[in-house]
Amino acid sequence: MGGIYDDQDYKNLMNANYYPLENMKKSVARLKASKQIDIETMEYGQYQPILSPLDTWPNGSGKVWFKALGHARLQLTAQPNTTPLSNDERVVVPPTKCALLDASIRKCFNSEPPIPMKADIRQHQKDDANSDQHEIRLVWEYGNGENQAPTLLNLTMVCPYTTKPRKADASTEARQEHSDK
Repeated sequence: MGGIYDDQDYKNLMNANYYPLENMKKSVARLKASKQIDIETMEYGQYQPILSPLDTWPNGSGKVWFKALGHARLQLTAQPNTTPLSNDERVVVPPTKCALLDASIRKCFNSEPPIPMKADIRQHQKDDANSDQHEIRLVWEYGNGENQAPTLLNLTMVCPYTTKPRKADASTEARQEHSDK
């Protein structure tokens, strides 16, 4: 299912909410004004539909967001983490990859000023190790020095390998045909 998010139109739509800094500031203001979310405790996946309504997502990708999100969160919650949140918070080591992802997102949206983010969604290659599992890659940039607060988060979500459906609402037969290959 992750293949529909490995789409440049989708990435552009999402990243316009988080980058550059001025766009991130506007998104923070929208989330703070929203009665649908608490920005201080939010998790990865909760804010995207508020900032960009699901029906505006390309190729019908909004139709399957909550299913794809749930699958990713389950897999990432089962993966232990030993990586500190960031250089300026080395003592904060969330226990799972999902907790690390959530903490990173909260750090971006709740910092003053907020930390812009660039998201990339990829799909594992068929022969990758653990190609059936979600993976996150978080790379902070430190424009003011390595031990200072980060100035950018490059977030890569790597989704499990599947053949790419053209649209989220592909027929059951087409999805079955893709999964048989």
